[in-house]
Amino acid sequence: MQALFDVINAVCGRIQIVSDLFWNFPTNFEWYASIPVIGNFSLAIILLVGSGIYFTCRLNFIQVRKFTYGIKVLKESKAVKTGISPLAAFFLSTAMRVGPANILGVTGAISVGGPGALLWMWISAFFGMATAYTEATLAQIFKERKNDEYIGGLAFYGRRLLGGSAGVGVFLSVLYIIYALLCFPAQGFNTISAVGQIGETLSGHAIASNSMFYWITFIVLLICVIAISFGGIRKVTKVTDIMVPIMAVVYMVTVLVLVVINFNRIPWFFYAVFTEAFKPEAVFGGAFGTALIQGVKRGLMSNEAGQGTITMAAAASDAKHPCDQGFVQSIGVFLDTMVICTLTGFVVIMGRVWLTDGADAWFALDKLPMFTAAATELTPGTALNSAVSLLISVCFGLFAFSTLLGFVSFTEICSNRISESDRFINVIRILCLAVIAFGCMTSISGMDLSALWNLSDFANILIAYCNIPLLYIGFKYVLKATKHFEKNGGTGFGSDAVGIDIPLWDEKNSAKK
Repeated sequence: MQALFDVINAVCGRIQIVSDLFWNFPTNFEWYASIPVIGNFSLAIILLVGSGIYFTCRLNFIQVRKFTYGIKVLKESKAVKTGISPLAAFFLSTAMRVGPANILGVTGAISVGGPGALLWMWISAFFGMATAYTEATLAQIFKERKNDEYIGGLAFYGRRLLGGSAGVGVFLSVLYIIYALLCFPAQGFNTISAVGQIGETLSGHAIASNSMFYWITFIVLLICVIAISFGGIRKVTKVTDIMVPIMAVVYMVTVLVLVVINFNRIPWFFYAVFTEAFKPEAVFGGAFGTALIQGVKRGLMSNEAGQGTITMAAAASDAKHPCDQGFVQSIGVFLDTMVICTLTGFVVIMGRVWLTDGADAWFALDKLPMFTAAATELTPGTALNSAVSLLISVCFGLFAFSTLLGFVSFTEICSNRISESDRFINVIRILCLAVIAFGCMTSISGMDLSALWNLSDFANILIAYCNIPLLYIGFKYVLKATKHFEKNGGTGFGSDAVGIDIPLWDEKNSAKK
């Protein structure tokens, strides 16, 4: 088994080299890096943040103008006969967005890029809200009906935008499956690790990673994934509709209690974030670009704006107008980064554990206890220590598990896009379970998680590089849909509104007359 892990580690090391090249190009060339200011911006940063700025300006800051309308859409959501409601789609996408990266990703960004990385997460998320609106609206425009469900997303709008080629749809579907397979190990590891942390908190003593407790947890996890994820999005949303509000509220309340208890540290928190955004301390690399790249990289891993990975949830919604779900998905980015990631940042920065002599351990980015150590530092010597550790571990486990459910269900949608053969679908299901099982066994065997982050980093930037050009190609349709919405109050949307054949929307529009 150790030999297998050694091979995987070696492969991950090679993937990290490619991932760093994608993330850092061309800042890894001295001639470019020496250019004042510009030399700090990699192509990935320019593409991700720059696209968000472009979409924001072209849509007249729609993420601000229509924020309250998006909340109204959520509040007025009702049960539907076909597809899922906008609220259910929001919960499903939030199940994917609000994952372990909201804790480990923020912790890692601050560890490597300093407190200032959090500011860049805010900035990238603000503009990313417009990107999320764009891709969600595209997913709605080009969605399709399959029995009593709506299906769509990256592979579907990619095919329509590139001439209707079946090969394009297959390629993008395969790309998402590869993306999910690269992310599965970390999520499996995180789920098992969280349950282990819960067990240790409740029992009051350490539990050996290779113990029966972990093996039973491993088996139960696989059974739950099979029972919930296989069989369509409507089945998954029955779970996420309950799980997402609970995990989000519990996490936010827990951290808000810590913030209130440490109210006197809040001014220092904002001071650290804003001063270190442009001049991080030497321990974090001593360069403005370090905070920038970490903020954007971990922000993307958390809110997924621009990746196209949340678009299948957006397409599943029975929205009254394509823009409705765009507004909702924009709010999803706000909740993920501006709210939940910020609360995590409060704990990490105000806990100040990263300023102690043992700060080097934070660079490993592999243990949930690193974050809980910062949290308990904010309640020293009080009865809250165990309660805080338990609640954070429970939320972390739910974050990881909900992300797994989303990955598996979306992978099945993409598999059906490639072939509807039961044999093919079952092969993909077995492959998903095998990769998830590997991630779980990584935790059980006590292997370092840091190598698995390399897979996720590479998957994130790879799919973003493929998705964002499609957003530019399809942006004219998003603009037309937005103008139609603002002119007609969100009613009567069909082919004439965007100048391209969209029979599903024509059918929906006719049915209302």
